[in-house]
Amino acid sequence: MSNTKILAVAGKGGVGKTSLAAVIVKVLTLKYTDKKILAIDADPAVGLSTALGIDVRMTIDDIRKKVVSTVEDGDTKSAMELLGEAKYHIFDAMVETDKYSFIAVGRPESAGCYCKINSYLKDVISLVSDNFDYVVIDGEAGIEQINRRVMEKVTHLLMITDASRKGTQVVRTIKSVADELVMYEKAGVIVNRIPDNSIKEIIDLGDMNVLSFIGQDAELSEFDITGKNVFNLPENTVIVKGVKEALINMGVIDNRGENL
Repeated sequence: MSNTKILAVAGKGGVGKTSLAAVIVKVLTLKYTDKKILAIDADPAVGLSTALGIDVRMTIDDIRKKVVSTVEDGDTKSAMELLGEAKYHIFDAMVETDKYSFIAVGRPESAGCYCKINSYLKDVISLVSDNFDYVVIDGEAGIEQINRRVMEKVTHLLMITDASRKGTQVVRTIKSVADELVMYEKAGVIVNRIPDNSIKEIIDLGDMNVLSFIGQDAELSEFDITGKNVFNLPENTVIVKGVKEALINMGVIDNRGENL
């Protein structure tokens, strides 16, 4: 049985989900220099590559199209046969850095149609995860990938919200759907971009496990505007400290940086 920890990051659009996913990758690489870490950009908006400073030349969807195009009749081979061929090409789309590996899902074949790429993504996650100690998935905004069981075998589900009622309602929905469809081991919420600590008490998340509250981060905002790599963020910034707290509370890391 694989000991891979698969961390899926989910939440409403616009709550800082992708920035947090990128910082999670940063924190894991700092803590575990001897571990193999993979970042998967599963959001068709392809923001994780920008946050990590990665130049994407090929995506999983490019490979899917390439394999399908080799078959004259799309019905002559089963999905599993196509996947078997694709696995030899998947690592071609992987970007290797000295700290982690990265792969992007890409955009769906037509506007509004995520079905095929989501189904394919599910198989790809299963296929590549065993080669890594930690996999961090920046999911599509909302609940669609959870609903379609793309994330069905993640070990840690990190749900991101801001202080808004809409944000907290989305993570409540994600948790409700995940409880039925996802075989996760642990789940928790990061409340991001809170204006001040006084509002902690009025944020309604029911009995959900809150991993950390993270305030507004001026340095991160500057990085977002200028397109700087989050790996250049100092360790004492608000978001990096908040992510560390969340990962400690979830049991992914401890204060000594040893695997729990």
